Amino acid sequence: MSFIAKTFGGLSKSYYIRQFLFGLIFFSFVVFIGYDLYSRSGNISGLVVFSLYGLICLLLYPYSRFVYESVMDYIFGNNVFFVNSIFLLSVKLTTMALCFFFSIIIAPIGLAYLYFYHSKQKNTN
Repeated sequence: MSFIAKTFGGLSKSYYIRQFLFGLIFFSFVVFIGYDLYSRSGNISGLVVFSLYGLICLLLYPYSRFVYESVMDYIFGNNVFFVNSIFLLSVKLTTMALCFFFSIIIAPIGLAYLYFYHSKQKNTN
C-alpha cells in the first residue's frame, strides 16, 4: 500500500463524499467573497487567491473533520446530550466553519493518523 493510499485514501468514500459536499457550502462562500473583492477593486489576484485557498481547504476538509470528530468522540464517548436544536445547529455550523477554514492546519494531523493506522493494520495482517 502506497503513502497516498494510506493517507488520502484512508477515509471511506461515503464519509469523504459527505464531508466534501458540506465543504462545498463553505467553498462557495469563499469564492463569493473573492468575486466580491474582484468586482469592487478590479484586481483578479484576490479572486485567484481566495479560490485557491478555498479549493485547498475543500480538499482537506474531510480530513480536518475526521480529526475533530475523533477528538469529540474520545472526549464525549457514548454520552447523549439533550439541547435546543437552534443551539445545536449553530454550534455544528460553527465547528464546520472552523474545520474548513483551519483545515490546512488540522488536516495533516488526520493524514498522519491515517498513515500510521493503515501501516499498523498492514503489519498486523
